[in-house]
Amino acid sequence: MLIETLKTLCALPGVSSREDAVREFLRKAVAPYAHRIRVDTMGNLLVEKKGRIPGSQKLMLAAHMDEVGLMVHTITEEGYLKFGTVGGIDRRVLLGKPVLVGEKQVPGVIGLKAYHLTTAEEAKTVPKLREFYIDIGARNREEAGALVTPGDVVVFDTACLEFGHGFLKAKAIDDRIGCAVMVELLKEPLPMDCTFVFTVQEEVGTRGAFGAAFSVTPDIALVLEGTTAADLPGMPGHKRVCAPGKGPVIPYMDGGTVYDRDLYDLLRTQAEQGKIPWQTKEYLSGGTDASAIQRTKEGVRVAGIAAAVRYLHTPTSVVSLEDCENMLILARRFLQAVAAME
Repeated sequence: MLIETLKTLCALPGVSSREDAVREFLRKAVAPYAHRIRVDTMGNLLVEKKGRIPGSQKLMLAAHMDEVGLMVHTITEEGYLKFGTVGGIDRRVLLGKPVLVGEKQVPGVIGLKAYHLTTAEEAKTVPKLREFYIDIGARNREEAGALVTPGDVVVFDTACLEFGHGFLKAKAIDDRIGCAVMVELLKEPLPMDCTFVFTVQEEVGTRGAFGAAFSVTPDIALVLEGTTAADLPGMPGHKRVCAPGKGPVIPYMDGGTVYDRDLYDLLRTQAEQGKIPWQTKEYLSGGTDASAIQRTKEGVRVAGIAAAVRYLHTPTSVVSLEDCENMLILARRFLQAVAAME
């Protein structure tokens, strides 16, 4: 069920600040298993479920619902859409990609001046964002304006597909994999009371997690994520970060957080005792909701489990299905181990 849930989630639109479709799906999926559900001012979905014991320490699990995307800011006289990015996107991946614009899911394609019209100097550089546009097949501004409004978000239109030897390609694997793991955990009996938080706006500065953690005030938080894999041709070994197929990633540090050492050791022990393959980052990069959660009030002990994802923040990411399943198993063992500490 984990992989089917992941596929469904990846297909939904959920650019930062417009996570409505993802949140509604998750709310319906977990409602039969929750003791309390609420949506806070920011749009975070908070789900409480009682376990075998209340637990003297409040445990929170977090995964973000949002994905990177684009936002329309101008409609040209010719009917093309000019846009900015929402979250960190490499401009090199944009040209020719199919997209869906706004709540009406208007189909379009990202365009750029034709290659045979570029100068030799232009061909050597990455085009500026202002040079790109979205073509929705409109003949002029009036036609485009009847379908699209400045402020509409744009999501990549990517098919979700299993391929190769146990891999999945899709958009938004970061962090629909974390959301999928939490859905599956919520379906199970829990060893202790837990609060599951599906956060918003992680990709634009961990904004949702800050408010959610302030509200929940956990003692311990487990952040479930997708993280950068760089096991690519030509990449020096010390910069490969991690690799799909080698197991869940247990981080000790990234660009925003130094993780709690005892919880890091606990995760490693649980992985080894459960014969779950695991890895850590060989090159420190990125950041997650853990950075906002850790700094809440007097501080929170944070741990993380992530899936290694190739081509993060692009229209098509790649993850190992086995890593996803092992991520769920390790998260389950973590909950059991924390409960046993009571």
